[in-house]
Amino acid sequence: MIIHLTDCPRRPWKNGLGQTREIAVQPSTDDSTCFLWRVSIAEVTSAAPFSAFPGVDRVIALLAGAGFSMTLDAGHVHALTTPFVPFAFPGEAIVDVQLAGGPTRDFNLMVRRALARGELQVWREPAVHVADPAVVLVYCAHGVIDTVDGVLHAGDAWQPVDPRAGEVTVHPDTVAVVARVVPHAT
Repeated sequence: MIIHLTDCPRRPWKNGLGQTREIAVQPSTDDSTCFLWRVSIAEVTSAAPFSAFPGVDRVIALLAGAGFSMTLDAGHVHALTTPFVPFAFPGEAIVDVQLAGGPTRDFNLMVRRALARGELQVWREPAVHVADPAVVLVYCAHGVIDTVDGVLHAGDAWQPVDPRAGEVTVHPDTVAVVARVVPHAT
């Protein structure tokens, strides 16, 4: 299934201090806090703290803009200023943000810690990839990507309907951000 970012409405962050576009969530419910995993694109336009998500592991990657510095729990500082470099942190952390320049946009994967683990991979080299069952979403940040369901351009995402969905072709001058979720063994 192909998802166009332009079709995903802007919604306020959980704390109301920013905006995000939810690309995909599982399971799909009206309650945005009850999910196994969630993928969104956030717009960071001011030095507002991130929303807290207790029990959730988060992974983010800068997509556009100069980025920002994150101060976690009034201690550890991480500069999210290099595009497409994933950074993982616990959702319950108190995260204060200081912009490095103007507004930024970042890719977010959130995963319920007790049920699964998640990671972001970045595919930059032209290649044909086989989407393994852990791939829940492929986002085209730049360039062109071919999927079994059609072509992705910048701002488009592909969510495999079938976990054995097949091949994904990353063309030259393309950046794909790939969200993977692995459920814990029961």
